[in-house]
Amino acid sequence: MTGLKAILIDDENPALMQLERLIEADGRVRVAGKYTQAQSAMEHLEAEKAEVIFLDIEMPEMNGLEAAERLRMIDPDVLIVYVTAYNHYAVEAFERNALDYLLKPVEPERLAKTVNRLEAQLLLQKSAVQEKDSKEPMILCFKQLSWNENQGAGGEIKWRTQKAQEMFAFLVHHRNKRVTKEIILRTLWPELPVDKAVTQLHTSVYQVRKILKSRGSGIRVDYAYDSYRLVMGNVQTDVDLFQQVAGRQEVVTLREWESLDRALSLYRGDYLEEHDYFWAKPLAEELRLKFIKASLLSVEYERKTGKELRAIQRMEALILLEPFSEELCRMLIALYASSGNYASLVRYYEAFVLFLREELDTSPEDQTAQLYKNLMSY
Repeated sequence: MTGLKAILIDDENPALMQLERLIEADGRVRVAGKYTQAQSAMEHLEAEKAEVIFLDIEMPEMNGLEAAERLRMIDPDVLIVYVTAYNHYAVEAFERNALDYLLKPVEPERLAKTVNRLEAQLLLQKSAVQEKDSKEPMILCFKQLSWNENQGAGGEIKWRTQKAQEMFAFLVHHRNKRVTKEIILRTLWPELPVDKAVTQLHTSVYQVRKILKSRGSGIRVDYAYDSYRLVMGNVQTDVDLFQQVAGRQEVVTLREWESLDRALSLYRGDYLEEHDYFWAKPLAEELRLKFIKASLLSVEYERKTGKELRAIQRMEALILLEPFSEELCRMLIALYASSGNYASLVRYYEAFVLFLREELDTSPEDQTAQLYKNLMSY
């Protein structure tokens, strides 16, 4: 939970500074802003998300309890921790759905317990969001064609024939667009005479429609103008959700990073990877490159905002996807060095050198070797 973002509000500067020192000493929370007026904190929250607000109750211009209500109007998910010199405020604080309260002067041990509660609550919130997302109707295309829907009939689809499965995959590939019967026949049954191919097509369409009807998803196969079309209705694919976010050119705010992180988590493997359909390979390569580019964008944000461990984990996953990449190698060893993890730096670089020698009978580029030498000289 390192990097938990907080805003501090107290009308007295010395109290703000003391709380900031205690928070920094704990090390699990990052102070994104501190304010002596609640209005300034509201403007901050409107521009940039924070997970928690440490809020003084006794303030002259706006009572802390009132300020909390207005802050929650901006972000209903923000957690509130009241800070007060009077114990009798605690009951009212909890009635206002505060996560916790701290009595002044704040003790380090008491603050640590509050941060523990913050971490636990945020994990619960994240799990609830993931559970909700997992129940949204969705066709999954990354790695393996499968179904994730709120009716509880998700998972791998049991097809009677592989061609019926490919027919469905091909229609999903062209979802909501008409595909002529000629193109389908030429793509899926190029080796068969036309009459036999048409028979196979009709059989496969029947099986697809039967599966769709049994699942009650609202998806249907439409036929008109000698063409077929898969009408998706409100059901999306993981590829749709991925593409909506992964094409961004920069990540500036925490919310942008969180959105990109969720999109990247959808990429469980290459597009229809386990099925090896030749017609899917161009899109698979396009999505793979987009995933790498978006991942590097996320790594850059994580590196700049103190999330180096997350950046390293993401880079290590990318290396598994592109093990020959010298550029990724240089980025990873630089991250290892900046985080002080020289043992991992040496272990990975030596493995990379051995991998290139055994697989390609070559050595790292001069730029990569020189960077390694420079990093190890510090």
